[in-house]
Amino acid sequence: MAEVKRIALIAHDEKKNAMADFAKRSEFMLAKWQIFATGTTGARVLAACPDLDVVRLKSGPLGGDQQIGAMIATGEVDALIFFVDPLTPMPHDVDVKALMRLAIVYDIPMALNEATAERLIATL
Repeated sequence: MAEVKRIALIAHDEKKNAMADFAKRSEFMLAKWQIFATGTTGARVLAACPDLDVVRLKSGPLGGDQQIGAMIATGEVDALIFFVDPLTPMPHDVDVKALMRLAIVYDIPMALNEATAERLIATL
């Protein structure tokens, strides 16, 4: 039996439409993954692609970033796509940095923008 691939999708507020568009363009490839997403990002992805297997976690600022970080640390996430908005201040910036640090420490593929996400999803 093939192992299920697990990916986390997160997008800052100004990047949520871009994430939904990315999911729609990549729906065929994402259908092979179990998807974990922070609250609103997950809702947007499901609205764009209702047939995808999306598990919605808490909103990022309410602990969703930390939930995904814990999943990375326990080996429950194999890749991370996080559309970061570098132009808007984030009150939970420390959570965002911690999440990126965990992806680096546990050596999982991570994309922080659309160009990299397109290439990452095509190669995994």
